[in-house]
Amino acid sequence: MFAVDRILLIGSILLLLGIASSKFSARVGLPVLVLFLAIGMLAGDQAIGGIAFENYTLAHGIGTVALALILFDGGLRTSMASIRAAAGPAIVMATAGVLVTALVTGLAASYFLGLSVLEGMLLGSIVGSTDAAAVFLVLRSKGVNLRPRLAATLEVESASNDPMAIFLTIGIIQILLGEVEPGFELIRLFIVQMGVGAVVGLLLGKATVWTINRVNLDAAGLYPVLTAAAGLLCFGVAAALGGSGFLAIYLAGIVIGNHRIVFQRGILLFHDGAAWLSQIVMFVLLGLLSFPRRLLDIAPEALLISAVLIFVARPVASALFLAPFRFTMRELVLLAWVGLKGAVPIVLATFPLIFGVPNATTFFDVTFFVVLVSATLQGWGLPPIATALGLQVPLEPEPPVMLEITSLRDVDADIVEYGVTPDSRAAGRRLRELALPDGVVVAMVSRAQHIIPPRGSTRIEPGDHVFVVLQPGARALVDRIFAPSADALRLEAEPVEFALRGETTVGDLEEFYGIRLDAPRDQTLDALLRERLRGAIGEDRGIETNGITLYARDVLDGRIERVGLRLRAGDGPEAS
Repeated sequence: MFAVDRILLIGSILLLLGIASSKFSARVGLPVLVLFLAIGMLAGDQAIGGIAFENYTLAHGIGTVALALILFDGGLRTSMASIRAAAGPAIVMATAGVLVTALVTGLAASYFLGLSVLEGMLLGSIVGSTDAAAVFLVLRSKGVNLRPRLAATLEVESASNDPMAIFLTIGIIQILLGEVEPGFELIRLFIVQMGVGAVVGLLLGKATVWTINRVNLDAAGLYPVLTAAAGLLCFGVAAALGGSGFLAIYLAGIVIGNHRIVFQRGILLFHDGAAWLSQIVMFVLLGLLSFPRRLLDIAPEALLISAVLIFVARPVASALFLAPFRFTMRELVLLAWVGLKGAVPIVLATFPLIFGVPNATTFFDVTFFVVLVSATLQGWGLPPIATALGLQVPLEPEPPVMLEITSLRDVDADIVEYGVTPDSRAAGRRLRELALPDGVVVAMVSRAQHIIPPRGSTRIEPGDHVFVVLQPGARALVDRIFAPSADALRLEAEPVEFALRGETTVGDLEEFYGIRLDAPRDQTLDALLRERLRGAIGEDRGIETNGITLYARDVLDGRIERVGLRLRAGDGPEAS
């Protein structure tokens, strides 16, 4: 058997074991990274697998590529709504929070391990970041859905704090090796790393969006490859210019993910698979690097450092930097607990080994132990703590089917899935009774495990999933129809204009959109316009009432088939 044949055999077995362990992880609520690491440890030469692997340079290279792909996928799935909701607290925690966590943990490591303060700070920097994948995998596996602002803060912070931990680690290593001096030179390095990384990520992210939507590739499978290549190009360009490649690729992912691009869902599915493959390969490989006997030797000191990190450093950072953002005490407690460690610390722990820093083996072993303790203890403890603090909101049921538009060209249409709750305006109504804007089409209704063909007589029931084809501009209006009846219509600062069927009643307009007209509720918009226009009907002729303009869009045989409705900026239920 050739060496490559053996590598393929062993690699495929380890991948299959990793995939199987993810299913087990979901059942027991343990972060899947712990099981991936365990598989690697069991496959090592000090366990049953007997695989000898101690190439830290190769592990660092593979880990860097894997981390870049994981961050890129995270950026693609980070919505601007989450960033707007949590930008302040998340950015502060991702920078100053990581610094304080590293400082407190570093002082403890210096004391317990007998290291210098700077060496202790190096260890604190290595374990300073939080793993987003571990946090949300645990929450999803136990069915815990946090309040929107809380979830957004965790999402953005944990996805964006890796560059700071990487900068601190590299900076302190350079100081220990005498390559830079602490003070102004280190501050300059920070500004260059973050500034160049941010500029490259934003610019190349926008360039990627422009390219994807105009390149007109013949093969659909090339679009995800193009996106991945663009993301890695962002990383490489930023690194070549002295910036943070990790920050660049994360920001590029955010830019791409928040724009309409060709073959969008296919691209997201590809990168989701790439991120999972990266996690499995990286954690199993890092598990192979560990030596269980060495871990047992440093267990007492590593347990003490883990305790300081979990129960002192993270809570201190959370209290200092999150309290000013008006989080409640219960939210602060949860945010202090959610500091699960994952891939980045173990990859960073290979840096001292590669650069020949004194006590490098100790750094790696302690980091590995801390990650195992953090992921296990905090991972298992997160769901019950979130439940005890009462910080969840009800989970929306997953639809049994999915529907999507697959296009190799930019199409001005989206398919949006709405879960119908008992208090939704659409619940209990027939499709023909919904005052849907003109051009909006219900494509499919799924109920339990059944597909309901959409007809005018189809009644929408609580628990249904309704798939609607619409133009992006109509999204806010259709959201209103399927929203809880207590929600108020919120319009943007720009004027809003849309069309409705002439048979839509004044009552429908009030019920579904909160727009009140000075007319009987059972009067149709067609009848209202014909009455107010006194028979002088013609296209684009209209009236104004309560700051709302109604006009005829389509007239057929003296009847107004479609009525245009125009609201000025800021008009809505509160203004009428």
